[in-house]
Amino acid sequence: MKFSKDLNILIIGLGLMGGSYASALSKKGYKVNAITLDQESIDYALEKGWIEKGTTEPDAEMLGNADITICALYPTVFIDWIGKNQHLLKSGSILTDITGVKEAVVDKVQGMLRDDVEFISAHPMAGREASGIMHSDDSVFNGANYIVVPTDKNTPEAIQLCKELGEALGFCKISELDAKTHDTMIAFLSQLTHVIAVALMCATDDPSLEKYTGDSFRDLTRIAKINDEMWSELFLINKETLLSQMQKFREAFDALEETLINEDREEMRKMMRLSTERRSLFDKKQR
Repeated sequence: MKFSKDLNILIIGLGLMGGSYASALSKKGYKVNAITLDQESIDYALEKGWIEKGTTEPDAEMLGNADITICALYPTVFIDWIGKNQHLLKSGSILTDITGVKEAVVDKVQGMLRDDVEFISAHPMAGREASGIMHSDDSVFNGANYIVVPTDKNTPEAIQLCKELGEALGFCKISELDAKTHDTMIAFLSQLTHVIAVALMCATDDPSLEKYTGDSFRDLTRIAKINDEMWSELFLINKETLLSQMQKFREAFDALEETLINEDREEMRKMMRLSTERRSLFDKKQR
């Protein structure tokens, strides 16, 4: 199967990311339909022209016609959805996802899925602190990373199709990781950063901070405006790996604290130089 505009694309879940996918794909002329729980989300997507059709219930015809089904659902909801609805999926179709953890998802879904449907997992490394389709914005994909998470059960054709989906969405760099490596990287790059932002906002109850703050505090705590339902699920699913990364952060924090206690300015500056060097590699390159 080639990723082309002849394919029927179905998105399950029109939240922030599902809506952003629909927006990006429809703008480029792909045929997109959607299934989601909220009729208002369907109406919003139809009004925007992001989808051709939408429904709030699993629709046999819509699922049976979809060449690619993108599940933009929380991990546990995604697994439950597969168990209930996989019998409706088109034979020979491709299933993919956007879930932020993979070890607890990929093997389970591939193990329960019909043999004539292939699941290739992916993780768009983009988003916003708000939730819901009305905050969807496909511009967040520009310059962002997209991770494909194949297993030995995946065909080269499905892996390539998933990469082409990432390209069509507008992602700048597309990589491959196995599920375990993905979850280790994500624990540090994404989950730990949210942990730090939440902890920082909970470190003081001073009610007047917003009157005095500067850009550095705003930038550092942007993601503290957090979807607690989603992120608490992700933290708990990836618990041991996240705890390991939190310990590494604690050790680095303690090392920096020691330079302050000991007034060791040279070691402090050494850490700052290392920080600057490493951070410079993360600047987004726009297309």
